[in-house]
Amino acid sequence: MCSYIDLHMHTKYSDDGQFEPAKLVDMCKEAGVKIMAIADHNTVNAIPEAIKQAKKNGMKYIPAIEIDCTYKDLNLHVLGYGIDYLDPVFNQIGKDIEDQEIASSLKKIELTNALGFDVAKDMLDTVSSNGVYTGEMFAEVLLKDERYLNHKLLKPYREGKDRGDNPYVNFYWDYYSQGKPCYVEIQYLSLQETIQIINEHGGIAVLAHPGNNLKGKFELFDEMVKEGIQGVECFSSYHSEEVNKYFYEKAKEYNLLYTCGSDFHGKTKPSISLGHNGCKHPEEVETLLKKYELI
Repeated sequence: MCSYIDLHMHTKYSDDGQFEPAKLVDMCKEAGVKIMAIADHNTVNAIPEAIKQAKKNGMKYIPAIEIDCTYKDLNLHVLGYGIDYLDPVFNQIGKDIEDQEIASSLKKIELTNALGFDVAKDMLDTVSSNGVYTGEMFAEVLLKDERYLNHKLLKPYREGKDRGDNPYVNFYWDYYSQGKPCYVEIQYLSLQETIQIINEHGGIAVLAHPGNNLKGKFELFDEMVKEGIQGVECFSSYHSEEVNKYFYEKAKEYNLLYTCGSDFHGKTKPSISLGHNGCKHPEEVETLLKKYELI
């Protein structure tokens, strides 16, 4: 089921995104999305172009960002909605993280090759524009490399196999995410610092896809509410109906903003479509967006 609200998607300004902002806005219109937000990773570069195109298309647009942060050694994504995107603080966060990621990318090559591959920097430069090599990029390069057509580690990510629905991002989650063999630590802001920055710049802090973010530790959400989180993306393409329902009820319990987002990226997550986020209550979400003066 396609929702007419989708508040979480990515453009080319995210390392793992694909499309130009205006193109993505047009794609949303074609998909039936009427209220949207692009929430790129640690950057607001897409927003001016997206706002202009959304206005041209007669769509409602909310300025947003998705910030990497940590809480109790757990890496998280927090969405900031309604932010003053012209303030340089948001892109400075992204610059600080990018500098660390460029340095860590060389270490990722070493760790990847330790798994039994032979990946060179120039191969990754064909899919990266800035020297940051994500797990999804390693997957793209390796899965297209004829030397590894029958490599046992890659078999689950082939078409029709268990992890073949979103092969690039699944490979990232299995090998490059926190606690996995090719993970390299990055120093992110704390949850508390992230909430403060979002709030100080006019925004509302919303925990992204908690079913995926919290790694099963759902009890941490109650603590995060006490720390100041103001909303939750209870409807997500990553969630089962059961998980959607759990966080929907939590949002009601704590009187929080609840949102819906597909987390569309393009080729990185081919099974995810714009507007497909499991939201059964878009009218309620729209009412809340008005209450919080986001639309």
